[in-house]
Amino acid sequence: MRAKARGALEGKRVVVTRAAEQCAELCRELESRGCKVILLPLVRFGPPEDFAPLDAALGELAKFGWIFLTSANAVRAMAERCETLGRTLAQAAAAARIAVVGPATEQAALKAGLKVSYVATAQHGVGLAEELSAEVAGATVLLPRSDRANPALPEALRRLGAQVTEVTAYRTLAETGDERKKIRVIENCAVDAILLFSPSAVHHLRDLLGAERMGRQAGRIVYAAIGPVTAAALRECGIAEPVVASDASVAGIVEALAGFWEAKSGAGARQA
Repeated sequence: MRAKARGALEGKRVVVTRAAEQCAELCRELESRGCKVILLPLVRFGPPEDFAPLDAALGELAKFGWIFLTSANAVRAMAERCETLGRTLAQAAAAARIAVVGPATEQAALKAGLKVSYVATAQHGVGLAEELSAEVAGATVLLPRSDRANPALPEALRRLGAQVTEVTAYRTLAETGDERKKIRVIENCAVDAILLFSPSAVHHLRDLLGAERMGRQAGRIVYAAIGPVTAAALRECGIAEPVVASDASVAGIVEALAGFWEAKSGAGARQA
């Protein structure tokens, strides 16, 4: 299986739209499969404009029955803020049950010393809420997220009867730099695929290229979404059939790309 996947990826030029420090393992794996990786960060992450709501939540984590973690960034932001406040996240959250959206977030939580009680099967926030509907009814739930996170999850939790405290753990910002250079990278490098990790990255790419140009390129460039929410953002931009990784793990992303090109190669061989 590994040999077949390497063959499918050999020579492909793949744009990774995350910062280098966030995707080193992914880039190494893609390169080991024969890909040429082009780093083109589209978003960056910053601290909240006001730490007070986050600090208040971190100071009373014991009152929450559940903590819902929807990204590794949320885990890191909470852990770093706890360290600044003179304690560890594992200590602060010892009494709460932890629910996460997928294996990448689970790994970040375990690395921070958290005991994970539940990992979503659906790999997205609303799915996580629905899978735990019986558990969250009447429960207190802390939801630390990006300032630009989709409101669907807290709305779903409240419909299920949860008492939700939503706080901004970090901000999602457009990456600074020469915008024209970014466009030239995509248009002039014979790119085979662009990996997009969040709706914010999709929206920034749309702002750079325009939805019409993105749609024209869809026949030449594979747009790959990490998760169903990012895939939905791509569809809103006119990318009807993005490749969708089942989860944000390195294996999930790499196998989604490999599987796409394997299927395409097989279809071409059958037609011939």
